[in-house]
Amino acid sequence: MTKYGEEKSEGSVLMHMPVAEELAIDILEGRWERGKAITLEDMQRRFSISRTVAREVARQLESVGAVQVKKRLGIVAQPVDLWAALNPEVVNWKLHSNQRRDQLISLTELRLAVEPAAAAGAATNAPVDVRTKIGVLAVQMRNMGESGHLEEFHQLDIEFHSLLLKYSGNELFAALADIVSTILRGRVEIGMYPQKPEPEALDAHQEVADGIVKGDAAMAREGMRRIVDEVDEAVSSSI
Repeated sequence: MTKYGEEKSEGSVLMHMPVAEELAIDILEGRWERGKAITLEDMQRRFSISRTVAREVARQLESVGAVQVKKRLGIVAQPVDLWAALNPEVVNWKLHSNQRRDQLISLTELRLAVEPAAAAGAATNAPVDVRTKIGVLAVQMRNMGESGHLEEFHQLDIEFHSLLLKYSGNELFAALADIVSTILRGRVEIGMYPQKPEPEALDAHQEVADGIVKGDAAMAREGMRRIVDEVDEAVSSSI
């Protein structure tokens, strides 16, 4: 039986999250068959949680289409193609399951399609203070990457990509900022991020930043294309 220390954290609104993740992965990996129902009581017994937390788990899973809650039947697992594919939690669950390979390929294709255009948009649309911030981030990333401070580097990388998406001038690109952040964190968590950033990747980030600072959309686009091409090669070689 899995236990999540409820006696210490009953009041935490985040307490349901690891339970939801484990159940979602059960669906993804076939241990909880599509169309099969479980009850709140089943969940309480398995995870040693209260009914309140079990309800919150069910709500979270239902909110992304992973389950359907039916009266007098219970919580019914749903086919994965009905899930909210662009929900950051769904992305994270898939990255931590045996769906990882297909998810990484799909996410990389998404980045290839979106991020070069977003970088070009940021070069045109981002305000001066944001352009300056992106330039500073590129310098900090190089310093942290070359000195081996990987945790700091990863945080800077997430901020770098999030900013250019948010200030691309395209509201749909901006809406993907959380997805890209989840992708970057997920690659680190599952051990699919280089132990030390390649010099070419650092150079490409600097090229993107220079393009954005100078208002050169073509330079920013080309630099980002180099970044996502490198990611595509890394993902392909690792899976």
